[in-house]
Amino acid sequence: MTTRRLLVPAALGAVSVLALAGCASGATPAASPAAESTVADPIIVVTSTNVYGQIAQEIGGEFVEVTSIVTSGTQDPHSYEASAQDQLTVADADIVVENGGGYDAFIDGLLDASGSDAHVITVAEFSHDWPGEDGAAHDHAEEEVAADDAAEADDHDHAHDDHAHEGEEHAEGDDHAGHDHIEGFNEHVWYDPHTIEHFAEALAEEFAEQRPEDAEAFEANAATFIDGIADLEASLAEIDAAHAGEAVFVTEPVPVYLAVAAGLENVTPDAFSEAVEEGQDVPPATLLEAMNLLADGDVRVVIANAQTGGAETTQIITDAETRGIPVIEFTETLPEGQTYLSWMQENITALSDALAE
Repeated sequence: MTTRRLLVPAALGAVSVLALAGCASGATPAASPAAESTVADPIIVVTSTNVYGQIAQEIGGEFVEVTSIVTSGTQDPHSYEASAQDQLTVADADIVVENGGGYDAFIDGLLDASGSDAHVITVAEFSHDWPGEDGAAHDHAEEEVAADDAAEADDHDHAHDDHAHEGEEHAEGDDHAGHDHIEGFNEHVWYDPHTIEHFAEALAEEFAEQRPEDAEAFEANAATFIDGIADLEASLAEIDAAHAGEAVFVTEPVPVYLAVAAGLENVTPDAFSEAVEEGQDVPPATLLEAMNLLADGDVRVVIANAQTGGAETTQIITDAETRGIPVIEFTETLPEGQTYLSWMQENITALSDALAE
């Protein structure tokens, strides 16, 4: 086996693309133990992945008890198979946080099976690229602050009311829009700091509704977190200033939001990244197109997903290294010992370092 030289964030070094294939699922890990609260009657929060669990803990502080279902760096949330224990966990939740957009569809099954009456926050709907009215509402709130406050509040309420997954809706088996894969929408929204800023604001508001006596703490925690998001955006702006328009190749759509926020151009053929994401073979003509892109010499960095891969991904990585193109790996779940902010900063730094080669 050829030894590969990868520019990998330190916390990701133990995870190899070559160790994983497609979207195949390994043994189903148990949900992470709840982060115990020090207050009576904490808000019980269940998140689909530990990415959102860490953010919820940071904003909720001592007033929340958070359990994340997918926590393993070797597990693909797309194909996660929920357990009976997961169902019990969701049944007790006050708030459930999902990614949506077809990413973590197992949450829908757990909500239906458990009869949960938890409030559900769908993070994908805070993306400005979300094709529904929710994304537009958040974009409006961000970009047109002069709009009528009452109408804006109505939009916010509508977003939560339409997607709250009340117990009666689960009993009737209603579908949730966030769980259907949406053609043309990149559901990996946690790699978009701007989307996460909106999510943090909404999460603080929801916590304040459930514990109004502690609203100031939630607001302060969210403000500190959002300051950290501003730091990430400043780092991305530095890359943009130095490397705007330079080409990157991604083996899967996971890092696209971050690359675009850095002013980079994703030149990957859609058919390539979509096939890898779905665990399918890349069509030979598409693979040839991808190899030609690397041969042209314009691609500055190849970004691989450390949690999925396959023969074609390995071929692209090997060819990139042969041509002296830096390769970096990102993951879908939060590495152990990291916060969302430290993890994203590490990814941004790895990208900046690779571009500087």
